[in-house]
Amino acid sequence: MNIKDIIQRHPVRSYFITTFVISWLGAFILVSQKLCSGQAIPKMDGILMFPLMLIGPVTAGFTLTYLTEGKTGISIFFSRMGKWKAPFKWYVIAFIIPPCLILITLFILQTFVSPVFKPNLFPLGFLFGIPAGFLEEIGWTGFAYKRLRSKFTVFKTAFIVGSLWGLWHFPVIDFLGAASPHKQYLFPFFIAFIAILIAMRLIMMWIYSNTDSLPVVQFMHAVSTGCLATFGPFNITAGQETLWYAMYAVVLFITVLFIFKFSKP
Repeated sequence: MNIKDIIQRHPVRSYFITTFVISWLGAFILVSQKLCSGQAIPKMDGILMFPLMLIGPVTAGFTLTYLTEGKTGISIFFSRMGKWKAPFKWYVIAFIIPPCLILITLFILQTFVSPVFKPNLFPLGFLFGIPAGFLEEIGWTGFAYKRLRSKFTVFKTAFIVGSLWGLWHFPVIDFLGAASPHKQYLFPFFIAFIAILIAMRLIMMWIYSNTDSLPVVQFMHAVSTGCLATFGPFNITAGQETLWYAMYAVVLFITVLFIFKFSKP
C-alpha cells in the first residue's frame, strides 16, 4: 500500500498529520539555531513563527484535496471558497459575537476583580486576524470539518477540530497574548486558550451548518483573532491573563449552550 492509498483511506488523519508536520517544522526551522545553542527565543522570533505555521493548514488542505478528489475536487474547493453570498445576517452575527463577548468578559473582570482588565484599543490588531482567518479555515473547515461531519454530529466534529486547532498552536503558545512569557502559568493558560478555541469552533460550525459558506467562517475567524489582539488588556501579569482567558472561555461556552438549545445546529 502506497502513501496515496493510505491518504485516500484516512484523509482526515492524513490532513492533521500533514498540517502539524508542515507547521511545526516551519516554526522549528526558524528558531532551530537558537534552540540548539540553548538561547532563549526572542519575542519577535516567536511572533514570526506564526506566519510560517499558517502554511500548514492551507497546503495540507489543497494537497490532500487533490490526492483524494483530483482536479474535480480542487475545482469544487475553489467554488466553495468563493461562496460569499450567504444571508447578510450571518456576517453580522460573525462580526458581533467575538467583540461583544470579549468586552463583556473584560467588563465583568474590570468591575469585580481589578481595573487592570480594562480593554485595550489597538486597532492594528485586526490585521493579525486576516491571514489567520483566511488561510487556516481552508484546511480546518474546508477539508477536515467537511469529512468529519459526514460521520459525527456538529458538536462532536467541532470539538475534535477545535481541540486539534488549539494543540496546533503549541509552538507559539508562550508568545501569544500580552503577558509573554507565562512561566508557571503556561499550562493553565494553554488549557484556557484551547477551551476558547473549542467554544469558538462550535460557534463557527453552527454558522457554517446554517450557511454552507466557507467565507463566513473565514470572516469570523479573522474577527475573533483580530479582536483578541485589539481589545486584550496590555499591562497584565501572566496570572491575570490566564484568568481573563479562562473567563472568556466560560462566557463562550455559555453562549454555545444558548445557541445549541434555542437554534438548530
